[in-house]
Amino acid sequence: MAQPNTTRWSRNKKVAIQALFWIIMYAYYVSSDWEFTEEKSVLFEKFFIKVLMQIALCYTVIYLLIPRLLNRGHKIAFGVSFFFAVYVVHIIYTASRVYYFEPKYPDFFRRNDFWERLFDFKLYFVNITWFILPTIILLAWKYYQDQKEVLVLKEEKRRSELNALKNQLNPHFLFNTLNNLYTLALKKSDQAPAAIMKLSKILDYLLYQCKDNYVPIQGEVRLLNNYIALEELRYGDRLAVSFDYNIGEQVMIAPLLLLTFTENAFKHGVSEALHQATIAIELHARKDKIQFSIKNSKPTHQRPAKAADRESLGLRNIQRQLELLYPNSAILRTENLDTHYSLILELQPNGISVSDR
Repeated sequence: MAQPNTTRWSRNKKVAIQALFWIIMYAYYVSSDWEFTEEKSVLFEKFFIKVLMQIALCYTVIYLLIPRLLNRGHKIAFGVSFFFAVYVVHIIYTASRVYYFEPKYPDFFRRNDFWERLFDFKLYFVNITWFILPTIILLAWKYYQDQKEVLVLKEEKRRSELNALKNQLNPHFLFNTLNNLYTLALKKSDQAPAAIMKLSKILDYLLYQCKDNYVPIQGEVRLLNNYIALEELRYGDRLAVSFDYNIGEQVMIAPLLLLTFTENAFKHGVSEALHQATIAIELHARKDKIQFSIKNSKPTHQRPAKAADRESLGLRNIQRQLELLYPNSAILRTENLDTHYSLILELQPNGISVSDR
């Protein structure tokens, strides 16, 4: 059963807040002139058009001009584009006033020449203040929300790293791995040095190499390979694992996300299996898209409570991380059947490269 995108609720909340903001602005404008205007329909129509112009200008600036120009250092182009956008709004409102409001409400609006008003730059600069006021308010609100999310992200990141060390490399995993290493050492197996090296690399990566919000995906692939190799050593012939990957250069990803899913597949699909268990992992990564899928067999005697715990706790935590690290650019789909559990994760790295670390 596919899981809904957990960022949908967050987006709907933001849309609702902004819709409420525009309703309040519209009500404020109408009420401010209410007692001074006898024909009330004029107020509703005039301020409806003005608020529409404000909305168009606001979202053009916030979601088009700022991300594509100002955030990329094109300050002059941003300034020119901003004043041009305001002028376009000025033209549209002037046309609505001259060709709609003045003929319909001649007692309320003084007749004006369209071209005279259009090139009245004194009026244009007066209108700038009126038109950009909501943009300034929403920009301030967006900045506050962004800063709050940054603080939450830092705290979540700190907790997730500590939880990763506790959950991914828990004492049970270490105990079994060290027992296997001890057995290999007694047998003087040629696998012992390689196994010790893999465990050392896992510890080194978790403790020292994944401190940034985003890391090169090649490091995550090496981590998964080392982890899988140790688990294969632990379970022996009971386990059949395949890990196919195709990754591009300079692709970045949030650390330990993929390890979390992989560890869950071993924990819930292999540890309780009486017969051979299977895990199939695929990873395809390029600059504009990362797709990760994992499918593990399920033991027939697995208790429903364990499956429920997996869904409610582990998946909820990882969805929260995705919402913070990949807002509006992560899709997580799961399928929980009697015979197997599968998961597909799609990420858009948003142009993050090694130079952005």
